[in-house]
Amino acid sequence: MPGSRPPAIFLMGPTAAGKTDLAIELTKVLPCELISVDSALVYRGMDIGTAKPSKDILAAHPHRLIDILDPAESYSAADFRRDALQAMAEITARGNIPLLVGGTMLYYKALLEGLADMPPADPQVRAEIEDEAQRLGWQALHDQLALIDPVSAARIHPNDPQRLMRALEVYRVSGLSMTAHRERQSAQSSALGASGQGQLPYTVASLAIAPKDRQVLHERIALRFGQMLEQGFVEEVRLLRARSDLHAGLPSIRAVGYRQVWDHLDGKLTSVEMQERGIIATRQLAKRQFTWLRSWADLHWLDSLACDNLSRTLKYLGSVSILS
Repeated sequence: MPGSRPPAIFLMGPTAAGKTDLAIELTKVLPCELISVDSALVYRGMDIGTAKPSKDILAAHPHRLIDILDPAESYSAADFRRDALQAMAEITARGNIPLLVGGTMLYYKALLEGLADMPPADPQVRAEIEDEAQRLGWQALHDQLALIDPVSAARIHPNDPQRLMRALEVYRVSGLSMTAHRERQSAQSSALGASGQGQLPYTVASLAIAPKDRQVLHERIALRFGQMLEQGFVEEVRLLRARSDLHAGLPSIRAVGYRQVWDHLDGKLTSVEMQERGIIATRQLAKRQFTWLRSWADLHWLDSLACDNLSRTLKYLGSVSILS
C-alpha cells in the first residue's frame, strides 16, 4: 500500500537456541537478506568461541555485520544502529526483507528506540576504573554504582564488568547516571513519537526461539562449549594473546568464553575451571537474554525442539501482514 512501512523481521533468542538455522531456512522460502545482531560476531579471527557460522554457510547465506572489525577495535550499540539502518535500507531498496538474527538484545532495543546521548568512552577514566577493580574487586565497584544509580545496579550483575564499567564511566564523565541519561532520551522519544517522528520506519515482526525446558538449553550450552574446545577454541585465543595490541580489558576479549580461556592461558584457571566457568558465564548470558525478551512487546515465541518452526513462522508472518 502507498505510504505503508516496509517489512522487517527480528529473530531473537538466547544463545544456543537455534536462531541461525531457522533464519537460513527462512531465506530459502522468503526474499530475506540476513543481518547479524551479535556483538561478538563483528570481530574477525574470533570464529570458534563465537559459534560463528562456517565459511561455507556464510558463502551460501551471507550475513551483514559479521567480520567487520579487528578485535582491537570497539563496537557500540550506536555503531550497530547506524550500520543496521544502512543495511536495512539497502535490502529494502532491492525489494527484499531485512531479517535480523542474533542475541544481543541491546542492539535490537537501540534499533527500535534510538539511544540516549551518552558520553563517549574515556580511556583515562576506564583505566582508573580497571585499576580500582584490580585493587578492590568488581563487587566493590558494583556497590559504588548502587549508591549513584540503583536502577542500573539492579540491572547489571557484579560479574558483568563491561556493563558495570560503562555505567560508572558514564557517571564519572558526565556527572549524570546512565538511568538519568535514558530517562532524558525516553522523554525525547515520547515527544518525537507523539509527532510521528523518530520511530523505526519498518513494520517489524518480532520472533524468539528457545527450548521450553530451560534445562534443555543448559545442556545445549554445555555441549556446545565442549565442542568449541574440541574444535580448537584454546588455540584460537592463544593466537589472539600473541598479539601485542590485544589485552583482557578489550570488549572483544571480554566476550563470554574468551575471557575464561584468556584467564586459563594466563594461569589463573585450570582447564577444568575454565570450562566450568565458561559454561556458567554462557548460562548467565542466556538468563540475561531471557530477561530482555520477557519484557518485549508483541513477541511470538517458537520452541527450539518443534519440528515445524518454519511453517509456524510463515503462518505468523502472514497473520501480522509481513508477507504480501
